[in-house]
Amino acid sequence: MAMKFKHKRFENFVPKKTVYRASVADRVISVVIYLVYAIFAFVCVYPFYYIFINTISNNDMSARGKVIFLPHEIHFNNYAQVLKIEGIGQALKISLERTVIGTLLTLLVAAFLGFMFTRESLWHRKLWFRIVAATMYFNAGIIPTYITMMNLGLLNNFWVYIFPVAVQPFYIILCKTYVESVPKELQDAAEIDGAGTLLLFFKIIIPVIKPILATIAIFAAVAQWNSFQDTLIYVTDKRLFPLQYLLYTYMNSASSLKALVSSTASATSLAASLAHAQTATSIRMTVTMVVVAPIMLVYPFFQRYFTKGIMIGAVKG
Repeated sequence: MAMKFKHKRFENFVPKKTVYRASVADRVISVVIYLVYAIFAFVCVYPFYYIFINTISNNDMSARGKVIFLPHEIHFNNYAQVLKIEGIGQALKISLERTVIGTLLTLLVAAFLGFMFTRESLWHRKLWFRIVAATMYFNAGIIPTYITMMNLGLLNNFWVYIFPVAVQPFYIILCKTYVESVPKELQDAAEIDGAGTLLLFFKIIIPVIKPILATIAIFAAVAQWNSFQDTLIYVTDKRLFPLQYLLYTYMNSASSLKALVSSTASATSLAASLAHAQTATSIRMTVTMVVVAPIMLVYPFFQRYFTKGIMIGAVKG
């Protein structure tokens, strides 16, 4: 009877939820944290926003610095005209090609060497790994590197954008660390089934290390897209100029940029309209947006891989 009475007494008992009430100090700290992050986000985003609103605003007002927070007399004529400047299309093609091909080759080399440096069967693997890692801190210098590129026939050659950056020690270390976090039994099982080195790499390792590959891909793509110093040193052929190099040229000649655009090719109606409607500031801002926009649009799609790709394998148990 006692057990029955006890059951009836507690059968409708619902435990009360613990309600956490933040103290005044906690609320103040939260507000300060949100405020700091909001200011930081604004500082990061505003320069891009400022450039964009200046590209779609009245060109005269933009040149006089009157466009600060809101666009005035919105139009998109600047983009239509700037994309017609001689060399922009070819430069965009070169930038896309070097970004895609360079990123793929860098990924393949980093993944394969990172995998091989974890293989105990590799002859003197620790020695080779240390030699590769040492290149992060030491290099031959500009003149010896230039002579090497000249002897290899890479001057004024598209592949000068690709081959010199194919082996990246930092990316190799990331891949090596990630592969080491993969259970060894997975590789052993594949080898027992008769998988060789290449089959093991492409069928087992590549699918497992996709997060770190995605992280490296965005790093390598951003580096390739933004690079222009190699053009300054190794390339004089205008057909091989990337978009970033044109932006660099335009930035250095901003004061005479309007005259440069107006005198492009023969005296056509396009040049006349550019001289009448656009200013050096509007062209400079628009070219900047054309250069920056593609990589900004791609970046968010890879962002979710960053934390997972970098952190997995970083902590050893």
